[in-house]
Amino acid sequence: MNVIKGVVAAPKARVAIAIARFNNFINDSLLDGAVDALERIGQVAQDNITVVWVPGAYELPLTVKALVETKKYDAVIALGTVIRGGTAHFEFVAGECSSGLSQVAMNSEVPVTFGVLTTENIEQAIERAGTKAGNKGAEAALTALEMINVIKAVKGK
Repeated sequence: MNVIKGVVAAPKARVAIAIARFNNFINDSLLDGAVDALERIGQVAQDNITVVWVPGAYELPLTVKALVETKKYDAVIALGTVIRGGTAHFEFVAGECSSGLSQVAMNSEVPVTFGVLTTENIEQAIERAGTKAGNKGAEAALTALEMINVIKAVKGK
């Protein structure tokens, strides 16, 4: 039986992080978690990490697509936070961000990971950015590292 399992150490990996500026009081924690996971667990050199700030979550898919198309990166991580408000705006932004990132991922040979919080309120966002529910930025980074190695193994590289 041939079994492929990913590992998270990827010291030579080149990783881009696209991050939304809107709700940056939450996103800063997601970024800290992602960078910490890349460096400490993945052993990725700081020089191999590129951070790109965009206005909001809606702009993440286009930015991630542009990063993937450069062919400079082994994985791209999308980070952001969309908090439900009193209007339908949440559904439009969260839905388009999610489907756009999914579309980029499916049309790319570069792993794209989803570290975008979609929460009902600020408290839930805070919990998912490093308190009770862990740090979803770190989780997205670990997923990116594992997928880099899984894709390499699948392709026999």
